Amino acid sequence: MPVVSADTAGHYEWGDGCDGWHLVRSERLSVIQERIPPNAAEKRHYHESAEQFFYVLSGVATMELDGEMFAIHPRQGIHVRAGVPHRISNRHRSDLVFTVTSTPPSHGDRVEI
Repeated sequence: MPVVSADTAGHYEWGDGCDGWHLVRSERLSVIQERIPPNAAEKRHYHESAEQFFYVLSGVATMELDGEMFAIHPRQGIHVRAGVPHRISNRHRSDLVFTVTSTPPSHGDRVEI
């Protein structure tokens, strides 16, 4: 099995200056590394089928999860169940880098609110 990293994975841009790298992309599993610059955020949304796990590598994430706010520091993560509204943001001065694992993959399963 080949070794994968953000240097070798497929890259995409999203939101306002954010980056993503597909580390694993299969029919049943998605693992993505993402970067959110300071003062940026994704849009509030939920997934009908996919559950996700966000794990912070560097920076501090602010996760809005069903109306409640959580600060997630490096080496910490948070589980988001299917159907639960959420939004990750970076309210700090340095880049936020994290992984998000989704099963099944969340692409095409996103409902913005």
